[in-house]
Amino acid sequence: LDDRKLTANAALDPEGLVAIAICHGFALFVAVSVGANISGGHVNPAVTFGLALGGQITILSGIFYWIAQLLGSIVACYLLKVVTGGLAIPIHSVVAGVGAIEGVVMEVIITFALVYTVYATAADPKKGSLGTIAPIAIGFIVGANILAAGPFSGGSMNPARSFGPAVASGDFHDNWIYWVGPLIGGGLAGLIYGNVFMHSEHVPLSNDF
Repeated sequence: LDDRKLTANAALDPEGLVAIAICHGFALFVAVSVGANISGGHVNPAVTFGLALGGQITILSGIFYWIAQLLGSIVACYLLKVVTGGLAIPIHSVVAGVGAIEGVVMEVIITFALVYTVYATAADPKKGSLGTIAPIAIGFIVGANILAAGPFSGGSMNPARSFGPAVASGDFHDNWIYWVGPLIGGGLAGLIYGNVFMHSEHVPLSNDF
């Protein structure tokens, strides 16, 4: 094996896919954990969008999160380009034989699962002790989704994760898929969980007039 990476030429073979899934799962576990007490651990525009539609954050906060997420992704990709000596930054794209619509559907499904997990373990007031494992549960679902969808759409679930490489490489081929699919999936999860499984209780009006 090349001593600079886990798989030769970073091939998307079974070994490479497992390595990618584990890496993303662990990294997201840590990213959510360290950011949870500061920003709520927002590192994904689709999750932010789902939380906004479900009434968990304001639209204005969501916009600021989106700006930070996209800028962070772009800067990270340029830094990666520098430290690797100018190696090409790969982009997300559907694999040969898979159409754009199939790619969008796959991204909708896996992002729905991700944002639903965020709601169930982190956002729902009824979460109880589940809140303590929210970051690792989120990391696990991302790793599992990459294993499931990687051979088809790449398993992005995150518009920022796809946008940064597109900017750094100058290649926006298929990039729209990784906006449309995740935003639909995240938005649906937010609307369904936020309005069906999370019930708001209003304080009774005072009778003292």
